[in-house]
Amino acid sequence: MPEESLTVDDHNPVINQDMTLDRVLSGEINSADIQISREALQKQAAIADTANRAALAENLRRAAELTCIPNEEILSMYNTLRPHRSTRKELEDLCYRLEKEYGALTTARFIRDAISVYDQKGLLRRGEGR
Repeated sequence: MPEESLTVDDHNPVINQDMTLDRVLSGEINSADIQISREALQKQAAIADTANRAALAENLRRAAELTCIPNEEILSMYNTLRPHRSTRKELEDLCYRLEKEYGALTTARFIRDAISVYDQKGLLRRGEGR
């Protein structure tokens, strides 16, 4: 049975201080200071499962998988997934990379499901995919 609540890293100075826009703009706080951990997302997914929130649990599992992927790569993947940006092969290659380089099996499966929807709705790059 999963924990009913989550805890934060009490040793993280950002969590234990006021978060202000001035501190972010000055560079005192950056994205690495406030990123959620893979473990926290996995715990949240387990709690969602217990509450019979399967879709939320699946989203949290995908998010947990993505925590090990560099931000620049995430942005590149986002652009690849935008309508009319990629061919079927390019999306399939993305799934392969997610599985082999990052072990992101749940996310790769989700994108594979989306490929057929992209194809049916004409969202693959024009002239390819059928």
